Amino acid sequence: MEIPDYPNISEWAVPFYIVTMLVELGIGWFTGRVRYETRDTLASLVMGGGSLLAGALTAGAIGTVSLWLYEHRLFTFGFEPWWIVLAFVLDDLRYYWVHRFGHEIRWLWAAHIVHHSSQHYNLSTALRQTWTSFFALWWVVRLPLVFLGLHPAVLAFCGGINLVYQYWIHTEAIRRFPPWFEAIMNTPSHHRVHHATNPRYLDANYAGTFIVWDRLFGTFVPEDDAEPCRYGIVKSLGTFNPLRIALHEWVGIARDATGLSLRQRLGYLIGPPGWSHDGSRKTSADLKREHLRRHPEEAGKPGRPEVA
Repeated sequence: MEIPDYPNISEWAVPFYIVTMLVELGIGWFTGRVRYETRDTLASLVMGGGSLLAGALTAGAIGTVSLWLYEHRLFTFGFEPWWIVLAFVLDDLRYYWVHRFGHEIRWLWAAHIVHHSSQHYNLSTALRQTWTSFFALWWVVRLPLVFLGLHPAVLAFCGGINLVYQYWIHTEAIRRFPPWFEAIMNTPSHHRVHHATNPRYLDANYAGTFIVWDRLFGTFVPEDDAEPCRYGIVKSLGTFNPLRIALHEWVGIARDATGLSLRQRLGYLIGPPGWSHDGSRKTSADLKREHLRRHPEEAGKPGRPEVA
């Protein structure tokens, strides 16, 4: 069975990234709807470059494991277009769950927090990516699809398309699409909610391409024009230093887990971000419950827990 030579979508998209960022910068200049900050943008670009380098350094190991597992697959799917479509849908569902885990498990959050660390929301923010996803084991969640019978090359191709799709939704220049599109696809409006630190917006809209996953699994929250999104992380990082951006949460885990019992250390590794052994900190769920106690009229709405 001959394996098609799929293009590297991420590399092909580089000119698109450059042109669209310049266009968005122009829109922001004339309308004020998009905000760029020079040091923040440079930090995002450096993080993106470092992520590409880290990916190149670890691609061989991931590829070796994936190909070995493919040799022991349950079924064999081909390379025809309909199998590519199936692979894309299944991989997008896989992305939803690994992304959700990345917000609910601190070990995974330590890598993913990089992408949320900017207080600005523009196309350069999409390029602010982690250097430590291999160490965080995000890639392991794709292996069940390989074992099922989807070739690693097909999944890499689909993953590249998914990442390019997610790039353009990191903007405030586009407000809304027609309702039918907003109902099915991830859009700038939905993803602005995902990047927001407002309590009502926390831990919502994990979709990559299809927002239907969030609607199906109860994590969808619509953007409310009456409450503009505030971007970043709950506790602002306050630095443009790429090394600190890349590693600060890993350092935080090591610091928090020092001198504690094994059970407490595991809590800092696999518990949600904000968990603490003495209850002195607050998780996203805690912040949302506090918000609902102050605004009980929102209880029961999609993506919001009931008032405790």
